[in-house]
Amino acid sequence: MTVRGVQRIVVSVADRERALILYRDALGLTEKYTAGEVVALTIPGSDTELLLHERPPTPGLAGVAVSFLVSDVDVSTAAAEKAGARIIDAPDDQPWGERQSVFTDPDGHVICLVSALTSQ
Repeated sequence: MTVRGVQRIVVSVADRERALILYRDALGLTEKYTAGEVVALTIPGSDTELLLHERPPTPGLAGVAVSFLVSDVDVSTAAAEKAGARIIDAPDDQPWGERQSVFTDPDGHVICLVSALTSQ
C-alpha cells in the first residue's frame, strides 16, 4: 500500500458559520458542497478538500497542524486575526526558507500560514 495524496482534512468546529468566516472569508477557500453538519471547502491548487464538521471540537497545541501556502503571510495573518484567530507566532522568517505564522482558529485548532522566502 502506498499513499497517493491527501483526499481531505476534517476540522471539528463548534459553530460552522463562525468557522466559515475564517476559512472561507479570511483565507479564501471556496465552498464546494454542504451535507448535513459538514461543509466542504476547496483548497486552491489541489484536489484536497477541507471539511468543517460541526461537532464538539477537541483542539490541542500538540496535535496535527495544517500549513496553508499563501501569497502573503502578513496580510493573510492579519485577515485571520480579524476573523477570530488567536496568534501564537507572528509572521517571521524561518531558517528553512519560509515566512511563517502560527495561530489557532476560533475552536483552538493550530493553523500555519507559509510562503517561500524570496532571495535578496
